[in-house]
Amino acid sequence: MADLFAGDTPPPPQPLPAGNTPLADRMRPARLSEVVGQQHLTGPEGAIGRMVAAGRLSSTILWGPPGTGKTSIARLLAAAVGLRFVTISAVFSGVADLKKAFAEARDHARAGQRTLLFVDEIHRFNRAQQDGFLPFVEDGTVILIGATTENPSFELNAALLSRAQVLVLKRLDDAALGELLARAESVEGRCLPLTADARAALIGGADGDGRFMLNQAETLFAVDVPEPLDPAALSTFLDRRLAVYDKDREGHYNLISALHKSMRGSDPQAALYYLARMLTAGEEPLYVLRRITRFASEDIGLADPQALVQCLAARDAYAFLGSPEGELAIAQACLYCATAPKSNAAYRAQKAAWKSARETGSLQPPANILNAPTKLMKDIGYGRGYAYDHDLDEGFSGADYWPDGMAAQNYYQPTGRGHEKRIAERMAYWKGLKDAARD
Repeated sequence: MADLFAGDTPPPPQPLPAGNTPLADRMRPARLSEVVGQQHLTGPEGAIGRMVAAGRLSSTILWGPPGTGKTSIARLLAAAVGLRFVTISAVFSGVADLKKAFAEARDHARAGQRTLLFVDEIHRFNRAQQDGFLPFVEDGTVILIGATTENPSFELNAALLSRAQVLVLKRLDDAALGELLARAESVEGRCLPLTADARAALIGGADGDGRFMLNQAETLFAVDVPEPLDPAALSTFLDRRLAVYDKDREGHYNLISALHKSMRGSDPQAALYYLARMLTAGEEPLYVLRRITRFASEDIGLADPQALVQCLAARDAYAFLGSPEGELAIAQACLYCATAPKSNAAYRAQKAAWKSARETGSLQPPANILNAPTKLMKDIGYGRGYAYDHDLDEGFSGADYWPDGMAAQNYYQPTGRGHEKRIAERMAYWKGLKDAARD
């Protein structure tokens, strides 16, 4: 056990004096029914509501954005079914804390008192350390409630996930945040010094994080202003919340997926929004441009060959101008791709051709299209009967270029959109010439 949780860790933070308790902590709900924004879990038909009604809890991973009530729900679950509540943080806890928690839980279990162990930021434990929880979860020493802001599929061991259900908490919407603000004003016994528009701006700026919004509200309660603040004054007074975005985690992949699918769906407004989300959060601009360039070939292709040209020109412009001026060229490439005619015919053709190549990679091309630089090669038929297309009417011979023993394939099937409509017409014309020559 000790080697699973090895490593020095900083001591846990000490509790603040009662008078210094943050507003967000003072407002923690006393009952599950007071948790805002998570009725799909805490309501009578929700997973948490049903567990509480049955009086039995199972180990659970609470996955959701910051400030959505994960810690409060864990605490209230323990109280609702009469479990001893113990909390540790993967940021501050080390081997000694975990060994102590498990030993105490086992002692209380012998006395008939079960323990709910709440592990905040559980994804910060490495995979070997996560395995250390398994025997204590399996034998019922603890009911494990883990909290994470990261996708459990990526961050938690499969063995741990198989022993716990994953419940997804929602980002708090404006109604839930508004209810929290009203409760805060009730706790403080006065209204926030804000106009209606500024109040809406405060809610919108929280970006679904209730704790962040309450911390902002606490700052506003602490000042004395002669007149209610309007949105402009509020913006000057408070820092806006930074977007939740980790370049190597799920937010990164969710936004690039949203950008790609918005362009594919020919919605330039949404595509530009997701591009802005990524770049303003600090994403590497050339990473985003690489994905847009890939899109130009995968989802547009020959329906508009200029899409790829626009992306490569944006790369050159960004290299020449740098940020932030060069980001305009990336936005231009994004808008061009979003508004271009779409076709994945080239993408499908490439996949099909690569599959054939893997399956038939030893077949020899027909001898008539092989070069014959030596007499021996000429003697055995290399190049014999080759028709030089430029010497023929229409510049087209209609010859068979496929290996012996392999039927002609039809990988590339152009759509009737954009430039591909002309390509389809040209290919149909060539097919007609070839069919006529056979008759």
